[in-house]
Amino acid sequence: MKLRPLYKNFLIILAIDILLVTGSLYAAHLVRFDFIIDEKTLQTFKKILPFILITKFVCFYFFDLYRGMWRYTSIADLINIIKASTIASLLIISFILFSTRFEGFSRSVFVIDWCLTILFISAFRLSLRLYFQYFGNDEFWKVVKQILSSPFIKKVSNRKRLLIIGAGDYAEKIFRELRDNARLKYNVVGFLDDNPVKLGRKIHGIPVLGCIKEIKTVVKRARVDEMLIAISSVSSKQMRTIMAHCKESGITFKTVPGMGELIDGRVTINAIREVAYRDLLGREPVMLDEEQIGAHIKGRRVMVTGAGGSIGSELCRQICRFRPELLMLYEIAESPLYEIELELKQNFSSVIVVPLLADIQDKHELEKAIEAYKPQIIFHAAAYKHVPMLELQPWKAVENNIAGSSNLIDAAKKFNVERFVFVSTDKAVRPTNVMGASKRVAEMLVQSHNGLSASDTQFIIVRFGNVAGSVGSVVPLFKKQIAKGGPVTVTHPDVTRYFMTIPEASQLILQAGTMGNGGEILLLDMGVPIKIDDMARDLIRLSGFEPDEDIRIDYVGLRPGEKLYEELITKGEGIVPTKHEKIMVLKGDDHDQILLNGKINELIQFAKDQDEKRIKAKLQEIVPEYEPQF
Repeated sequence: MKLRPLYKNFLIILAIDILLVTGSLYAAHLVRFDFIIDEKTLQTFKKILPFILITKFVCFYFFDLYRGMWRYTSIADLINIIKASTIASLLIISFILFSTRFEGFSRSVFVIDWCLTILFISAFRLSLRLYFQYFGNDEFWKVVKQILSSPFIKKVSNRKRLLIIGAGDYAEKIFRELRDNARLKYNVVGFLDDNPVKLGRKIHGIPVLGCIKEIKTVVKRARVDEMLIAISSVSSKQMRTIMAHCKESGITFKTVPGMGELIDGRVTINAIREVAYRDLLGREPVMLDEEQIGAHIKGRRVMVTGAGGSIGSELCRQICRFRPELLMLYEIAESPLYEIELELKQNFSSVIVVPLLADIQDKHELEKAIEAYKPQIIFHAAAYKHVPMLELQPWKAVENNIAGSSNLIDAAKKFNVERFVFVSTDKAVRPTNVMGASKRVAEMLVQSHNGLSASDTQFIIVRFGNVAGSVGSVVPLFKKQIAKGGPVTVTHPDVTRYFMTIPEASQLILQAGTMGNGGEILLLDMGVPIKIDDMARDLIRLSGFEPDEDIRIDYVGLRPGEKLYEELITKGEGIVPTKHEKIMVLKGDDHDQILLNGKINELIQFAKDQDEKRIKAKLQEIVPEYEPQF
């Protein structure tokens, strides 16, 4: 019967360790007695050897020295070796002290033995890692074979010479993965960093060749084939400067996303991608209170509406990080629903993922789903958001954004959902379009149901601006126009919008959802508004062209319902800070639920009749600051 591979490996490692520990004790005697061991000392050595072997291997076992994968030996493993050897030596010394008071034994032998045991065992483990890292892969032996089979020195590998921009922890982690993964065809030739302390130093034997402004010089000197930007957090100004230097060198460059984009916080080679516009936003990584979020989500049943959308799908990914018991994906579009379901089941196998192809406008279908799966938390991200489209068909905004939200609120109350988080928009503030007005009405509706005696559900609103890269964002539109050679159409040279990345928005929605006590509007810090004209020019340059030279920019005027700038706070809302620096609380006015429901019922009837004028007039009646365009 053949031994199992793991058991066989254990026996081999154990046998080698026996030889090393025996050799350590014998070498300790040699050192102590000037390499002359008499018969009496040899008999003492043989007498105590079994006890020492048993004591050391028991300690090695309890400190997990036989459970690690030694091809990945790390500092933590070396520390365990030191701990195990120290405890073993103390036990041995204590036993000999109390049993013989060291009569016939040399005290210094055990000190020398302790040092040599750590040295021998650590060196053996480290040699295993070095073997697997440099010699234990097919790529190495292919190179050796090519060298041996060729009488001349020639290029034996098609690996690209890679320059890493950045020399911090982030860059070091990327380097280690590149080095350890034989399938990746890269040889890192150096790092660049603006920190003067790092210049001339080495990371794992690879030098920091210069500062970032010297990219062009370093690329020529080191014969670089490709560059990788690996900086954990970088401002928009810094990223633009780095990109300018990279383009000047004429070498292909890519980036690793900032910490805010990484789902589990782990830097991996799979995250490498082309530089995108979101890298130019220069937003700081979001620091989440993961303990607070985990306390609300771990082991709970969660529902996300609009689960296939840009925000909804990212919310689902972020929620799964905190290991809910069950996640309901509520989505009307089948293809996006299937894609996010497949992704979540592959990446988060411990979470029960329930895809539901359903519409929030169908109240009966909605209630059946909530009754069946009993979600404890609902994130309501489903909405129609296309401003010009909803100006043409305002009844769709009423049916989905208002009536659909009302259905979900009623179902949440009916089945005692603990927490209801409504995802809103800055367009709800002093709205100039039907979409914004419909979202403001939905906000009022959510607020009016909080704290009612009929339900214990906590209703929370999270309001924020645009997200770069979402389906409805201008970024995809600009990219298509650039790909066609232009022109890029901008509505107005002075139009501005707030932007954040999709991962950042989703993370802050999760954080805000756990902070609210009910009835609040939680406002996400959107930073500084960005001119759409500047965004268009950045995207053109990012694509390798010059605006107004290679690609023309046309100003086409504001579309129906659009305004020059967006706001995040409306009249009567006072800002209250929270313990999270990127989240604020707005306290608005209370709303009369009965009066509001009556007006909304009229609005829904006008939507059924597709009466555009009455819909807009009623929206203005409910939201006085709304100025409709008839």
